[in-house]
Amino acid sequence: MKSQDTPEKSPRRARGRPRDWHDKTAQNTIKSLDRAMEVLEYLSEGPGKALTTLASDLGQSPATIYRILITLEGRGLVEFDQVDQVWHVGPRAFVIGARFLRRTSVVERARPILRALMEETGETANLGIAQHGHVLFVSQVETHASIRAFFPPGTLTRMHASGIGKALLAEMDAPRIERFLAAAPLEQFTEFTLVTPEALMADLRAIRERGYSIDGEERNLGMRCIAAPVFDIHKEPVAGISVSGPTSRIGTDQIADLARAVVAAANDLTVAIGGGS
Repeated sequence: MKSQDTPEKSPRRARGRPRDWHDKTAQNTIKSLDRAMEVLEYLSEGPGKALTTLASDLGQSPATIYRILITLEGRGLVEFDQVDQVWHVGPRAFVIGARFLRRTSVVERARPILRALMEETGETANLGIAQHGHVLFVSQVETHASIRAFFPPGTLTRMHASGIGKALLAEMDAPRIERFLAAAPLEQFTEFTLVTPEALMADLRAIRERGYSIDGEERNLGMRCIAAPVFDIHKEPVAGISVSGPTSRIGTDQIADLARAVVAAANDLTVAIGGGS
């Protein structure tokens, strides 16, 4: 029998995570699911892969990889090309990725700004965010010109070889930059790629001073990119806007004018998502 002055306990409300949700040790990891996600992520990074290539690159047996692929295929996350005998990311992966984009207003607010930037500059306008040492391109408005840069939503590229990536790195604090440098070597893509910490840090200092970054054929020969950061309400860099195109159209004489347009667009998006002063 309960005492009259002892309040009854209300039923415990269901939570979205268990008590040990922060515990990421092996006992709370589903190894088979982790392997499946590794396969899916690896397929997303490039062109189609043969079963034997996947098994070799990921250090798993062909039988294990095949079972994973068949399971993912059943969900539409991967698909098999009968002609070339290779596996690709499937359409369901795009659907799930598109749902991720709806989590934030950045992409939605950026569309008219990207379109206006493309019309003003005549070059392809891009929106990207930082993702584990890479830039993830989440939106793009292509130029009408026949020769163009193309970074479809979902494309990943290393931050040190990207205009948007360097614009975001330049606004990060020293510990975050150090973690980026320690995570992996600075991969060389062209003869112009910055592959030493000293060269990259010098470039980041210049970017902070002028307010925009330049990718001068550092990822793809013949292509140039100009980018500026976008800030949230906490004045933290959450995205980057850029224009990109062939060096035949974006010469050194055009950089200043294009940079002004890119910085203005990035400032417009900053204001649109509640950032700025």
